[in-house]
Amino acid sequence: MREPGTGPKISRVMRFVTHYWLLSPRLFAALVALRIASTLVDVSVPLAAGWLVDAVASGAPGDPGPAIRALVIFIALGALFQISRQCVTFLLNRLSARAITTIGRDAFAKVQRFSADWHANSFAGATVRKITRGMTSFDTFTDTLAFGLVPAFIVVTGVTAVFSWRWPLLGLITGLSIFAFLAVVVLLAVYWIRPANVEAREWDSKMSGVLADSITGNPVVKSFAAEEREDGLFRNVAKGWEWRAIRSWDRSAVSGLVQAVLIVILQIGMLGTGIWLWSQGQASPGDIASLIATQFLITGYLRDIAQHVRALQRTINDMDDVLDFRDADLQVADRPGAAGLVVRQGAIAFDHVTFRYKGAHDALYRDFSLQIPAGQRVGLVGQSGAGKSTFVKLVQRLYDLDAGRILIDGQEIAQVTQTSLREAVGLVPQDPVLFHRSIAENIAYGKPGASMDEIVAAAKLAHVDEFVRGLPKGYDTLVGERGVKLSGGERQRVAIARVILAGSPILILDEATSSLDSVSETYIREAMDRLAQGRTTIVIAHRLSTVQRLDRILVFENGRIVEDGTHGQLIGRDGGVYRRLVETQSGAFLVDAAE
Repeated sequence: MREPGTGPKISRVMRFVTHYWLLSPRLFAALVALRIASTLVDVSVPLAAGWLVDAVASGAPGDPGPAIRALVIFIALGALFQISRQCVTFLLNRLSARAITTIGRDAFAKVQRFSADWHANSFAGATVRKITRGMTSFDTFTDTLAFGLVPAFIVVTGVTAVFSWRWPLLGLITGLSIFAFLAVVVLLAVYWIRPANVEAREWDSKMSGVLADSITGNPVVKSFAAEEREDGLFRNVAKGWEWRAIRSWDRSAVSGLVQAVLIVILQIGMLGTGIWLWSQGQASPGDIASLIATQFLITGYLRDIAQHVRALQRTINDMDDVLDFRDADLQVADRPGAAGLVVRQGAIAFDHVTFRYKGAHDALYRDFSLQIPAGQRVGLVGQSGAGKSTFVKLVQRLYDLDAGRILIDGQEIAQVTQTSLREAVGLVPQDPVLFHRSIAENIAYGKPGASMDEIVAAAKLAHVDEFVRGLPKGYDTLVGERGVKLSGGERQRVAIARVILAGSPILILDEATSSLDSVSETYIREAMDRLAQGRTTIVIAHRLSTVQRLDRILVFENGRIVEDGTHGQLIGRDGGVYRRLVETQSGAFLVDAAE
């Protein structure tokens, strides 16, 4: 995170926006050419006004021809400017829409590929806000250049050049006044207004993050009657944003006042010099009329320049986060030339693995080795924090290792594509996440393009069909955000159906039956037993009854396997860790009965 007052250089932003402009090169070239042409027409309008005044002043009442010709030129130029400006708008609409769509798509794709650790440490609401703010700021940036700074630069440069050629003194005064104005505007924007804008923007992201976090967790808020607490939390963050926003806006207002004073000084200098030139016989009445119109044109553009510079600075700040997303390295990335994983049997091997979480003092796994034969059903048990969940995260390559290798059928998972690896590993989490889509779409997520017959078949195996039949819209029923319209057990069954349909050769079940009632649990266990046949299966068990029928049980403590065997073998060890865990959950009399 950058400190307020530092931040992206204009060159970095220009490289970014230019890249997206040039995705439509012919459209961009046409836009630039038409914008330059329309601005030159705008500059010529005050000159035409001067010709009209001189034609009227020097013409005879009986010969209105010169004045009419000057009037026709004046009107034609005005109409041509309006038409060309609207054509610029049409071209800009298309260029901006295409670029904004691509920016959003690229940012979304990059964020989707950030590591699980990055997402765990980021507010979803703040991330969404940063992406959308970056998209709209690109649009504002492009509009500001196309309708503000570029034509303003052409106007002030052209007018100063013309004045310098015809009246050197007027050209010098105009040029110095414009230079002083721009210098003050830029210095105020960069060194005084910008730091306040950056801080206000950061608190805007915080406010969005708190809103998203509280609204997403509304069931918990209601459970603990914590509405007033959440109100207070948001009120505090909003208050922090409020005074920072006021400071930013006040600085812009003060800057506007300074700019107004400078514009008045510019008008005095230009018009005063023009009157002096007229008094010396060096300027005609038409020249004075042209000068008056020109100073209105220049001051209008300069007044807009002040606003455009502030807007440009704000949009540069707002694009900061999208630029950071684009430039950030993926925490877990495919290696160059990575091939697809080919799973023929599903054997898993940990080969001298060392792994430490970022920020942790000690490594969780140190020189850890393990072999899981193909098709074996393995249970992972142990206290919380023992390393069970980390084990399956490493199998999915959600994190990279500090040392050692993990292999599937002899292929190091760090050398294959993440897409092929995760397609081969089906996961049913303890707390399944569903999309706010239909039940059918959520089940089919494991196999894009699945037919309705396949979806229903998987649903029946997971006993989803039983509750879906009672819904008015059946499989077309929307489940709500994160599946909130379904009960915990129903969400779990949908997640199981999703993995059943995917047919992955390796299964990871994170206490997949934990949210089910006893009757449904029996049905699901039977379905999972059928599903696990011929597949390597890893079961993270919190309720130890889940692992009793598995081929092998691994008991974890502090990132080490302290016991390894079947339920019968481990339960028979006096003083064993597994036996102690079972006794804690079931009572010693149940252990005696099992013996």
